[in-house]
Amino acid sequence: MPPAMSQNVPKKSLLRRLTKAAALFLLVIVALLLVAFLVVFRAAIYHRLVTFPAEKSAWETIRAQREQVVLDDGWMEIRGACHSHSELSHDSEIPFAEILAALKQAELEFICMSDHTIDGKADYSLGWRGDHEGVIFIRGFEMAHGFMPWGLPDDTILDNAMEPHALARLIAEKNGLLFFAHPEEERLWDLPELTGMEIYNLHADFKDEKLADLLPDLILNLSAYPDQTLRLIFDRQTEILKHWDALNQQRKIVGIAANDAHQNTGIRGYVTEQDTFQLRERGSADVIKEWNLNPFSKLLLQTLFGNWQGTRELFSITLDPYVQSLRYVNTHLLVAEKSEAAILDALKSGRCFVAFDMIADARGFTFMAENGQQKTVMGEQISFSPDLTFLAESPLPCHFALVRNGEREAEQTGRMFVWKAQSSGVYRLEAELQVRNEWIPWVYTNPIFVKDN
Repeated sequence: MPPAMSQNVPKKSLLRRLTKAAALFLLVIVALLLVAFLVVFRAAIYHRLVTFPAEKSAWETIRAQREQVVLDDGWMEIRGACHSHSELSHDSEIPFAEILAALKQAELEFICMSDHTIDGKADYSLGWRGDHEGVIFIRGFEMAHGFMPWGLPDDTILDNAMEPHALARLIAEKNGLLFFAHPEEERLWDLPELTGMEIYNLHADFKDEKLADLLPDLILNLSAYPDQTLRLIFDRQTEILKHWDALNQQRKIVGIAANDAHQNTGIRGYVTEQDTFQLRERGSADVIKEWNLNPFSKLLLQTLFGNWQGTRELFSITLDPYVQSLRYVNTHLLVAEKSEAAILDALKSGRCFVAFDMIADARGFTFMAENGQQKTVMGEQISFSPDLTFLAESPLPCHFALVRNGEREAEQTGRMFVWKAQSSGVYRLEAELQVRNEWIPWVYTNPIFVKDN
């Protein structure tokens, strides 16, 4: 063999060995990245492939069973959203025209706004009011101490700095309704001017979640299964309902749902010049969590989002599009007509129920009581008699639970509920839907108050 050829063979052999080693190294890196991805995203992958498709199919099956309700309580029913924010709030950028479009898409007929105060002042001349293309806008603000007043004159300006008892009296003097937002926090529950409270708040339910834990589902599933991904935050509000029941045994406290719509909840992912990865809140520079990048995690991020230099935003995920917050849960009202005055009257009287309409439309759900001489609905009072009967009908098959003074008294499954009262008390009705062999909350009515003669 010529000397030149004998020298070339070792060089080719070395090149092959180096190529094989590099390929093996890359395979190991890819395998490690795949394992890391599967570990981090294992629950989200299962949700994507199993849980969410099955849940979506179950919701569609439930909705397909809808039938017209025949039980007549004598009222018109409308549904809408309470506690929502607009561009008037410091933490929302949504103009009223976009809110209207979202309301129409969600098929809602009213909205009670609760914007944050501006420099501590709640100015009731600001924002939309009245009928806009068939949707009733009611002005309101979310104030200090959880105050959420509605129905005040346009020339009203309330001050956060005002002593809360005096502020409550002023609201009552102006014929306003005072509701409490965020009942999970400390509130002045003995205020005589208090009309009602939130018994479910979407934002409050979200607060106990860790965004880092939700991140895999937000990245992998939010686009394909937005409703199912948002429902991951749902928790039964057992303590709030227990407190509400206790309050109603002392005085009427109306229960409503809070959509708390902002379109500002979400996360943004950043890489920094210091080779760290940050999770930041949407609309804020606050860092939720920060990790140092190693060669493997850096390669994974570059594979997903491309190369970068310096500080760069890799992604931004919005968890609460306005229309989705509006659809998640709703307050249904029994009104004489669709107007601001009728809506405020229904809220004051408690002729309303809360429903998680994202799962299935609860319009038509009816709950009433009869005693032969009198018929009454949620929020109203009726005298006890041996023939007093509770009646309810649902547009969908469900599990009814009649709650008396905070304790379950009767349970039935189907479309109709009939129960003869055994005594006086504060009676409200819950309804649950069966989703994948699990009963989940769907409807919470306001109470019917049964009094002794």
